[in-house]
Amino acid sequence: MGGAGGGTRENDGGGGGSGGALLVVGDVVTDVVARHREPLARATDTAARIRTLPGGAGANAACWAAYTGLADVRLLARVGVDAGAWHERYLRRAGVRPQIVLDGETATATVICLVDAAAERTFLTDSGAALRLSPGDWSSALLDGVGHLHLSGYLFFAEASRQTAGLAARAARERGVTVSVDPASAGFIDSLGVDRFLEAVAGADVLLPNEDEARLLTGLPDAGDAAAKLSRQFPLVAVTLGSGGALLAADGEVRHRVPAVPAEAVDTTGAGDAFAGGFLAARLGGADDAQALAAGCAAGARAVALVGGRPPLP
Repeated sequence: MGGAGGGTRENDGGGGGSGGALLVVGDVVTDVVARHREPLARATDTAARIRTLPGGAGANAACWAAYTGLADVRLLARVGVDAGAWHERYLRRAGVRPQIVLDGETATATVICLVDAAAERTFLTDSGAALRLSPGDWSSALLDGVGHLHLSGYLFFAEASRQTAGLAARAARERGVTVSVDPASAGFIDSLGVDRFLEAVAGADVLLPNEDEARLLTGLPDAGDAAAKLSRQFPLVAVTLGSGGALLAADGEVRHRVPAVPAEAVDTTGAGDAFAGGFLAARLGGADDAQALAAGCAAGARAVALVGGRPPLP
């Protein structure tokens, strides 16, 4: 399989969990993480500790799913030839089977992650090759042995990748494979439009927003009310609440709430991705909804104690 402008790099290996493999279709990003203790000083210098790390919402979720014990995790993403081998190597070491489409025309997506003294992150995003994932990059054979398909919400913010996400979701439903979506970005949803986003992700079995995204998608100020409303459209909605833990809604009502796992936060980059990976891995491993919610919170707590959005490499 290959896309316009490049070839494909694939790593074979890995076994299968009791619920089948997890296939993530999403984004691979080069993160430049700048941690600054003082507020940004306009038009001059601000001291910071800076690291360049692999990231991306889809790739992060895949790595956390593997880290939390899922044996067969796969990832489809588009990366520029400038960093394809580097990202593939990190994904393999993390236990993920990467299906990387190399883009010869556009560089790898890059995000500047500004992390303040409270560990809160602000992103400057150049989507690069990530949102050039095209229908020609997709093959239904990618679903062989897959028990669940997870889509990064970033795919829905550009035409080509939105078409690809829709194609993958339809193929999954035809095979009886469940589908989840992480909305990914309240800012990008606002730019696209709430109605357009909800139309694009309609039919997903699981929605995994944070509280800001849930509020934006419903217009409701309370995260629990927002989750309940969304669960009338999506069968299962799990909302992350930061230090407030997480909640899960189904059939129009909140069914479970779990507290956050105590952690000393140094960088909140990727916390939601970690939750998604831990939550989905637990469900594929046979956990019930409450257990999966707790597993997601545990992964999120581990993530905020680390710099960057990925778990430690084995």
